[in-house]
Amino acid sequence: MNAIDVIRRMHEHRESVNRKLLDSAAALSSEALRRPLPIGQGSIWKSLLHLYAAEYVWLQALLGHEQAVLPGDRADKLPGNQEDAGGIQSFAELRERWAELEARWRTYLLQLSSESLDEIVYKVSSNGKRTGTLRSDLLLHVCTHAHYTAAQVVNMLRQLGETSLPDPMLITLARQQRVQE
Repeated sequence: MNAIDVIRRMHEHRESVNRKLLDSAAALSSEALRRPLPIGQGSIWKSLLHLYAAEYVWLQALLGHEQAVLPGDRADKLPGNQEDAGGIQSFAELRERWAELEARWRTYLLQLSSESLDEIVYKVSSNGKRTGTLRSDLLLHVCTHAHYTAAQVVNMLRQLGETSLPDPMLITLARQQRVQE
C-alpha cells in the first residue's frame, strides 16, 4: 500500500464514521441534539456543524482557495463555531450538504497524485495570517481532526444516555468490508 492508498483509506474511514455519527444523531430529538454539554463544541449539533465546516474549509484550501469560508458564514466568525454554520438551520439540511461535500472529497481524492503530496497548500486563518502546510499533512489532519471530534460526539451521546453508540473504529469498517466480499 502506497501513501495515496493510505490517505484514501483514512478518508474512506472518516466518511464512514461521519455517516455513523449522523445516523446516531438523527435518532435524537432537536432538544437533545442541541442540549448543552461540557465537551467538544458544547453540543452534538455544534460539534457536527464544526466537523462539517472544518472538512468543507480544508477541502477548499486543498483545492487552492486560501481564504475559504463556509458559504453563509460571516467573515468575522470561525466556521463551525456558531449555532448555524454556513446558514445551516436543520439536521436534514446538514445531512444533505454533507453528502454533497463527501462526493466532492471522493472526487478530489481520486484525482490525487503522489507528486502532489509534497506540495505546499496555503490557508489564510481568521486572523489574516497566511500559512503553508504540506498537502499530505493537511490530508492527514482532516482525518485526525475528524477522529477526535467523533470521539467527542460519541461521548456526548453517552452523556445523553444513548446506549446504541456508533462504532468509530477502522478495524470494524475493515471487518465489515471483508464480510461483504
